[in-house]
Amino acid sequence: FVSPPKWHLGHVTWFFENFILAKYQAGYTLFNERLNYCFNSYYQSQGPRILRNKRGNLTRPPLQEVLAYRKHVDEHIARLLLKFQNGAVPTELATLIEVGLQHEQQHQELLVTDIKYILGHNPLHPAYQEQPATPPTTPAPLAFIPISEGVYEIGHQGEGFCWDNELSVHKAYIHEFSIANRLITNEEYMEFITDGGYNNFEHWLDEGWAWVQQLEVKAPLYWYEQDGEWWHYTLGGLQKVNPHQPVAHISYFEADAYARWRGMRLPTEQEWEAACRQLHHDIPEYANFAETNLLHPRIQRDNTDNQLLGDSWEWTGSAYLPYPNYPRFKGALGEYNGKFMVNQMVLRGGSCATPRSHIRISYRNFFHADERWQFTGIRLAK
Repeated sequence: FVSPPKWHLGHVTWFFENFILAKYQAGYTLFNERLNYCFNSYYQSQGPRILRNKRGNLTRPPLQEVLAYRKHVDEHIARLLLKFQNGAVPTELATLIEVGLQHEQQHQELLVTDIKYILGHNPLHPAYQEQPATPPTTPAPLAFIPISEGVYEIGHQGEGFCWDNELSVHKAYIHEFSIANRLITNEEYMEFITDGGYNNFEHWLDEGWAWVQQLEVKAPLYWYEQDGEWWHYTLGGLQKVNPHQPVAHISYFEADAYARWRGMRLPTEQEWEAACRQLHHDIPEYANFAETNLLHPRIQRDNTDNQLLGDSWEWTGSAYLPYPNYPRFKGALGEYNGKFMVNQMVLRGGSCATPRSHIRISYRNFFHADERWQFTGIRLAK
């Protein structure tokens, strides 16, 4: 599931070349036709491609050629846009450019998490960057915020960009519930481990228990126990687990098992969105996104910081399915989201590796229940 860093660089450029230049730039010649096979991700309409689990074998093209490819395509996109400097860019072209930019932001996050996975599995645990000192603060006690019963509007509400899977806006009836005031911390998750959480099938979904048994999972991804202490790999290298930071790199199976162990549950994505809209009209300035350059979930600032946006993607209890009257993208872009609406779970809120301008309250991320190489965490509901 992890791709080489240069693959991300080539793939986002491939998107602009194939979906925009090949269609809108008269007489455009592909930089190198062979790169189509290397950098197509999953678009059946765009021809054959290397399978995802084979991308690690891409020793060629070399990085220098990938960078030259990016420069070539960037220059041609700039020339294309200059043709419209005195007039409006055609709607279809403007949409494709916006999608291309949003797509690149997604891969900026994937690039970070793939680099972490690659370095985190190196026995030397090399650091990607220096990590700033963690302020000596502690999170507020875990408490629950009541959300009233009612009919709520769910989905993207506004004029700005959104993915097709955030539409259409629809009404959802939500029973009264309460949602946690912050993310679950490492210390709280350690209690689950110490209590034998990974050894008790009663906490786990059947498929999750099979996953634990087959892979001998004992802790979150990147955690190592040494001399009775927990350490974990961060992009700043191997460090002792800070008990007050939010737990991260958790699968849906683990998040669900932890919630069951606590006698609670994960919020549905509708509950999460209703709560977030009640608590936030916009993204807080202090939220921990990629721009902070921490590249790690940070300790709750104070009791006004509910960590709903930034820090870690939050698993919900909702399967990834289309909304009512789902308006799937037309043409080849129809492959972007819709065909993945099976056997995956929804995550909300963004992470410390998500660009701030990329996130919205209505944003729906999705991964398989066993995946945990993203910055994924836990918020409880009851």
